[in-house]
Amino acid sequence: MAALDPYQQTGGRAEQAPDGPPRPLVRATPLAAQPPQVRPTPATQSPRPLATARAEPASGGSPPKSSSARPILAPGAAVRPSDGDAQTQEELTSVALKNSPPWLISAAFHMLLLIILGLLAMSMRDRNQIHLSLQPVYAEKLGEQLEFDSPLGADMIDATEEPMLSLSNLPEVENPLAAPPEVEIHPDSLFSTSDIDAPAIGLALKGREEGARKKALLGRYGGTALTQAAVRRGLDWLARNQLKDGSWSLSGPYGSGLPSDFDNPVAATAMALLAFQGDGHTHHRGRFRPNVVRGWKWLLREKDDDGNFFHEGAFNHTFYTQGMCTIAICELYGMTKDSQYKEPAERAVKYCLDSQSPEGGWRYSAGGDSDVSVTGWIVMALQSAKMAGLEVPEDNFRRVEHFLDKIAHEDGSRYPYQHRGEIKLSMTAEALLCRQYLGWKRDDPRLVAGVEWITSAENLVNYHKGRDVYTWYYATQVAHHMEGDYWKRWNAVMRQALPEQQIKVGREGGSWDPEKPTMDQWSPHGGRLYVTCLSLYMLEVYYRHLPIYAKVYTDLLKSGRTDQR
Repeated sequence: MAALDPYQQTGGRAEQAPDGPPRPLVRATPLAAQPPQVRPTPATQSPRPLATARAEPASGGSPPKSSSARPILAPGAAVRPSDGDAQTQEELTSVALKNSPPWLISAAFHMLLLIILGLLAMSMRDRNQIHLSLQPVYAEKLGEQLEFDSPLGADMIDATEEPMLSLSNLPEVENPLAAPPEVEIHPDSLFSTSDIDAPAIGLALKGREEGARKKALLGRYGGTALTQAAVRRGLDWLARNQLKDGSWSLSGPYGSGLPSDFDNPVAATAMALLAFQGDGHTHHRGRFRPNVVRGWKWLLREKDDDGNFFHEGAFNHTFYTQGMCTIAICELYGMTKDSQYKEPAERAVKYCLDSQSPEGGWRYSAGGDSDVSVTGWIVMALQSAKMAGLEVPEDNFRRVEHFLDKIAHEDGSRYPYQHRGEIKLSMTAEALLCRQYLGWKRDDPRLVAGVEWITSAENLVNYHKGRDVYTWYYATQVAHHMEGDYWKRWNAVMRQALPEQQIKVGREGGSWDPEKPTMDQWSPHGGRLYVTCLSLYMLEVYYRHLPIYAKVYTDLLKSGRTDQR
């Protein structure tokens, strides 16, 4: 058996070390044997710095009496402090390692290895991490910056970036359609009419409210910080030019208005309110709430018991005015569901329905002849009523279809002002908008041919060639509903040209000059307020109404659902 001391056993005697007294020899105790008994240290003795053990004599004799003999640890011996010379820490460590079981040493080694590897892995992970600290960035004035637009948009017209938001990012709404529940879909149509009241307005008007939905619609359909800044400037101009009684005028107090003999304050007030409501401002909410409250307080006084708003002025203004006022009051009721506006809206709609011409459209007098221009405004009024959940009989829409069928050219892709008249771009755009609402499919060859003409390069917005804000207003809506390449082609020019031509500073800052850089075709008929309001409607198109051929529309119509939870 191997000895635990560097000196070899020599019989039963202790061999003298070269430089010191003889050491006692110790028999190696097997690991399975019981450890020798150790005498407890008396309480009076001071604790020894090194642990010692009583060694059994090598031959069963008495232990050596020399006090200088060094104690040696036997395997399994109990350890406790004792008096005597201090044994160094290195000696204890060496003895402990030699007497430790192999599995304990192996376990300690592998544990240490695992700890080292873990520390290395954590160090490498920390080096590969990127720590971001996000700080909110705000415009100088709250609300003058959209997150999805290029920061260059406001200063560099040509540098505005294409927004990349998708329709799938839109938040869910309670009712995205203005359609009545469970109705029969008209053949070859995407717009369904019925005598059933629509329960809610849906996304058709909800997109105007400030928040994520409005920003999503702006991004999806190509609105930018540039277009929204132009809308705000335009509404500021309208607010500054509201009269003390709450109305607006086509004559002033601004420049380039109509002569007072041609003024129509009822139409002017309705147009201004449409501009405010198109951006989401009502008598309940919005920055321009006080202007809307005063405007409606004045305009409601002009309505008679039959629902007619127009009582004096040029004869040809009658149903233009009625159409504008009916659109405005139906929108207000639809956006707020304020019961005080329901009855006036219903009366205004009834007056329009009762005044429909036997030919199927509307013009200057109740029950008279028809033209596309006035008919378009009334059809939009009836559509606004449907959006607000008001009743519009299907038969009235079918009569409009018959009128348009009668006057159409080139199989329905071109339209004149009246029956047997010459084709006009403005009337084609207005009639095709009616066709879209009345049920023509997006891929109808007649609609496609007409839209190709409307959005062709020679007919895009151009302030230096054929300036016509009336045509542009209807063409903007038609192209928006078509989406795709038609809308991209139209909007790419429109969203740059309109803000560029808007007056930025001075007394007329926010408006559009009806005479510069060229004379608008409608300047003699409506002046600065008319041209400015139509321009604002165009720049609000991104969120005023959801395109009727959008996937959310068609999916819900096919499934028979009228809400989305």
